[in-house]
Amino acid sequence: MAKKVKAEQEEPLEKKLWKAADKLRKNMDAAEYKHVVLGLIFLKYISDAFEEQYQKLVALISEGADPEDKNEYTAEKVFYVPPSSRWKWIQGRATLPTIGKDIDDAMDAIEKDNPSLRGVLPKVFAQEKLDKTSLGGLVNLVGSATLGTKEAQSKDLLGKVFEYFLGEFALAEGKKGGQFYTPQSVVKLLVEMLEPYEGRVFDPCCGSGGMFVQSEKFIKKHQDYYKKKGLKAQGIASQLNPTDRISIYGQESNQTTWRLAKMNLSIRGIDSSNVKWNNEGSFLNDLHKDLKADYIIANPPFNDSDWSGELLRDDARWKVLGEKLTPPTGNANYAWIQHFLYHLAPTGQAGFVLSKGSLTTNTTGEGDIRKALIENGLVDCIVNLPTKLFLNTQIPACLWFLSRNKSNGGFRKRENEILFIDARNMGFLINRKNRDLSDDDIALITGTYHNWRNPDGDYEDVSGFCKVASIEEVQKLNYVLTPGRYVGLADEEDDFNFVERFTALKTELENQIAEEAELNRKIAENLSKIKLPK
Repeated sequence: MAKKVKAEQEEPLEKKLWKAADKLRKNMDAAEYKHVVLGLIFLKYISDAFEEQYQKLVALISEGADPEDKNEYTAEKVFYVPPSSRWKWIQGRATLPTIGKDIDDAMDAIEKDNPSLRGVLPKVFAQEKLDKTSLGGLVNLVGSATLGTKEAQSKDLLGKVFEYFLGEFALAEGKKGGQFYTPQSVVKLLVEMLEPYEGRVFDPCCGSGGMFVQSEKFIKKHQDYYKKKGLKAQGIASQLNPTDRISIYGQESNQTTWRLAKMNLSIRGIDSSNVKWNNEGSFLNDLHKDLKADYIIANPPFNDSDWSGELLRDDARWKVLGEKLTPPTGNANYAWIQHFLYHLAPTGQAGFVLSKGSLTTNTTGEGDIRKALIENGLVDCIVNLPTKLFLNTQIPACLWFLSRNKSNGGFRKRENEILFIDARNMGFLINRKNRDLSDDDIALITGTYHNWRNPDGDYEDVSGFCKVASIEEVQKLNYVLTPGRYVGLADEEDDFNFVERFTALKTELENQIAEEAELNRKIAENLSKIKLPK
């Protein structure tokens, strides 16, 4: 018994909160419940931060401090929370039938007092289908966690909770959830590869803002960068705010997803004023027309056929490669690539996800665009990803890395080279349908790229995994960019053991059949409990 208690105590806060919150969901769809839970978590966070500052001001009243002066909070980058929106007041009404309307009114009041949050917070709590007893239970549950104090912020408690909940909701929603969420390991891989230490970071299809959050995490993790810049001698390296080193620009066409992004960034103290929403999308209504970004990190929709390409046949973005190369109206993949290039600064770099078909397609001019990208020396690296990484599609995916200046003084000159990495066999299954990349996988892929790119790197080709190919080699293969065509077979593939592989596949199939049988048994058991009307 003691061991069980100990295990429960050691369980991370985010997992304990998720389990309890999910039980209160009952029959509510995950896509709707997501906004209920994340909205409450956000409210608790800003209330905690406000209350801590409020108590400091109360103690200083004799010195002229005013606990109800909004300026006292904005000066400390704390949201002002009006009396009827404070958590203590909300939790005191948790058992009342009006709790839903009370929370909606609280969200309205916060938006009125904080211009940066206007139109962002969810007002979904008074809807009839949301059971008010469960909502009250959820309020009490969230109230049990301290999220917004300086101590909690230093431990990144809220960030961990919010990130974990986003991932769990994406899993619960399946394909729909993938529209707002890119798996954290893929985001981490993109950011670690590009190393966005400082400058303008752009994501024109930003979802819930994961690329920006990971960029900020990356900078915090690598504070040594600033020491190398000579800031240590001035005694300020440890005081630098990483979020001041990058400025972020984003765009999202789904309003509810944009709201998630704004909340996700607000809890990190990241300025999201340049993260825009419009329902026309980045192609029809580019809200950052003049932006030239140092880094572009993105996961655009795969093979999007409904991107209004027929209305943009003469767009300036299709001339970014020096000649007019118009992408097909039936697939936006190469429109996204040219959109990214259009917004890259002269020394800018881009890393993004696309379907694997983009590496070989010759449909309606796509092959010509890929040829121009290669011959202009813009393709830096291609990474073939494992299957089952993405929640919203089973389409095989890859990562593209483009560089506007491959003779950049910060890196090794590599104008006539492209690095190919085949990571198809990496990662681990987290359940029957989904795979993830481990930290070791990310470190291996990232290290390979940096060893090749950096002047002091010790890169070597590895059969079956990585290979540097010249532009001439790529030309001979008709400009196909599939890594497998270049890296060859791993040495161990020559020792393929048919019996061992067959046994492994047989065991996997038997496990799947057993899981499905258990699921069917539970369904039958639940159905037997339903009492039919006489």
